[in-house]
Amino acid sequence: MAPQRPKGAGALEKKTALSPAPVPPRSGELYAALDLGTNSCRMLIAQPKGNGFHVVDSFSKSVQLGAGLEKTGRLSRGSMTRTIQALRICQQKLRRNKVRRMRLVATEACRRALNAQDFLRRVQRETGLRLDIIKPQEEAQLAVISCAPLVSRNTENLLVVDIGGGSTELVWIDLTDVPRKDRPQSIMRLHNGFKQVMTDLPQARVVDWISVPLGVATLRDQFNDVEDDAARFALMSWFFEENLSDFAPYHDTQPHEKFQIVGTSGTVTTVAASHLGLKRYDRTKVDGLHMTSDQIDRVIRSYLALGPAGRRADPRIGQDRQALIMSGSAILQALMRCWPTDRLSVADRGLREGLLYAQMNADGVLEDGEF
Repeated sequence: MAPQRPKGAGALEKKTALSPAPVPPRSGELYAALDLGTNSCRMLIAQPKGNGFHVVDSFSKSVQLGAGLEKTGRLSRGSMTRTIQALRICQQKLRRNKVRRMRLVATEACRRALNAQDFLRRVQRETGLRLDIIKPQEEAQLAVISCAPLVSRNTENLLVVDIGGGSTELVWIDLTDVPRKDRPQSIMRLHNGFKQVMTDLPQARVVDWISVPLGVATLRDQFNDVEDDAARFALMSWFFEENLSDFAPYHDTQPHEKFQIVGTSGTVTTVAASHLGLKRYDRTKVDGLHMTSDQIDRVIRSYLALGPAGRRADPRIGQDRQALIMSGSAILQALMRCWPTDRLSVADRGLREGLLYAQMNADGVLEDGEF
């Protein structure tokens, strides 16, 4: 499946992440966001607070919905059963917290599976939850706005990368014409779409974006038949970079402090936790961390040195991530080769946070001001 991308930034249609709510929200009302991906089912329940939100409940489970999808083109019976069991827990949390405002979405696995609609009808029948399959552009928009608070005011060109289980979204943003103090807020306004509109407010310009149908699970499955660990890693990194051949910006540009990559995914946060030597994951130490290319390479080399058995036993990686960490690392290493910077900003945030921001912004419950 070829990467999805527009013919040019000007060809993008305006698309809002969420229609305005028909009924004004009550003060202190809770919002929910659920992201059903190729590998994981994750949910946040949060309350608006200032210009952000406070998380009151959450859920995360590796369900491997896309297991076997590469070979059959269909969601398997076992993966659907696992996922519905996880969604029942989400439904119980939503009911317990009396959540009325919610956005529940499915991404690449359901975009590709021939039996996705049958599966979603079964989900609604057995759990009462109605999930929407979102398009790659909306997935990219939501990842971008979730990372807005981590964008440096010195940044003039930004790459936001969301490495998922079944796809990887990349958005290249030009902030050169936006005053430094307005840069994070201008990115937040991209929840309305990537196309520039007539406005007096400073605008971030989306130069280009791409959705590559290779994530940590789908890329791993492509090279499952390669037995040598190091050879498999090298092939995965090369193959992913080949899929970026039309997108890779500034091929001959030297690294520059005004370029920034913000990476959001389990891969990025796991590499960051490994760099810090954390035996127990701590979001407060990982979210917003800056890593150099050399630090990232050292972590990846340590993963390769461990081998499959060593990675399974490494507490820094964890059981849910160990089977996917090398395919994710291959994607991350390819991206760092392509983009003209030697630093990565780590984001422990992504689609769920973007869904919450978009809902709250549409309802007008977020305060203005700096993050």
